[in-house]
Amino acid sequence: MSFFAIHHEDPSCSARTGELELPHGKLSTPVFMPVGTNGTVKALSMEDLEEIGFEIILSNTYHLYLRPGTEVIGAAGGLHRFMGWRRNILTDSGGFQIFSLAPFRKIGEEGARFRSHIDGSAHFLSPEKAVDIQAVLGSDIQMQLDYCTAYGASRKEAETALDITGRWLSRARSRWMEKRSQGYEGKLFAIVQGNFFRDLRERSAADCIAADTPGIAIGGLSVGEPAEVFFEYTGFCSALLPKDKPRYIMGIGTPEYILGVIEAGIDMFDCVAPTREGRNGRAYTLRGALSIKKAETTMDFSPVDEECTCKVCRTYSRSYLRHLFKSREILCSMLLSYHNLYFLHELVRKARQAITEDRFLGFKREFLSRYREGADV
Repeated sequence: MSFFAIHHEDPSCSARTGELELPHGKLSTPVFMPVGTNGTVKALSMEDLEEIGFEIILSNTYHLYLRPGTEVIGAAGGLHRFMGWRRNILTDSGGFQIFSLAPFRKIGEEGARFRSHIDGSAHFLSPEKAVDIQAVLGSDIQMQLDYCTAYGASRKEAETALDITGRWLSRARSRWMEKRSQGYEGKLFAIVQGNFFRDLRERSAADCIAADTPGIAIGGLSVGEPAEVFFEYTGFCSALLPKDKPRYIMGIGTPEYILGVIEAGIDMFDCVAPTREGRNGRAYTLRGALSIKKAETTMDFSPVDEECTCKVCRTYSRSYLRHLFKSREILCSMLLSYHNLYFLHELVRKARQAITEDRFLGFKREFLSRYREGADV
């Protein structure tokens, strides 16, 4: 079978199901990917993630390059062995983290110079070096180095960043082809940029298509823009991309955003939100987000979500979880993070089923009607 196969398309929208064939196993799409920035999904073990059913997680090139470093991970036999994860790993290129370090970085034609947020040491990342690092990690899917710009950036800034990203893509692809000839099996994804200018997005999409990488990501969204702008550009960019390649959008992970991007034909997405929310005492439920720290949960001995079948909801009460949170017990973060990831995994599984049965829009409408009605219960 080819790298990516589309199984079914919902006739009422752009939602579709498919399957990717990756070095560490098959991956059903659409798929939500938990974020393991430092080689771990915060507060969860690898066994937890396998138990929930995840087939892929995301790790961060920038953070792993700085600590523990490629020398350590390479000596361990790659990131999979280092962290004890037997399934697939997608890694970003580090471009977004460098974008976030605006006062501490300088971007030029050759690459990005930046200072470590850990100790202030100076570093340089080129498109070739980003490919090299991700190959050492053993990434099943790796991203090209890109130049991301903020919401509200000028057209001149966006155009400059787009031109550099396009030239970086060409260099990244050449280095990736070298790595492939040396036995590296991971897939390279190009990244669409162009800020919030439609003609620049069209130009970037054309560059990505011409590069003919195995998949294409949509970057430069979820950078502070209003939700309606995010969805406008998600739909616009998705429609520009070839149907026979997987589409990935970075940094979204709430139920509303997940269902919205699936409708637009996006196959892959990730976010730190579910575990971050869990650590902050918030849990997803079918009737909206639940704040476990509210006083009304003190004597509430019901589960987080009565319809959820995860081990947290089968075993623990809201009252007990509130007690753990108020006592600053680590177990609260572990349990709520597990529940939130289970909840999103189930949401996407049900979305795939709805697509297969040609009823995705109805499923989305029904889910969000109930979810929003009880928001912040």
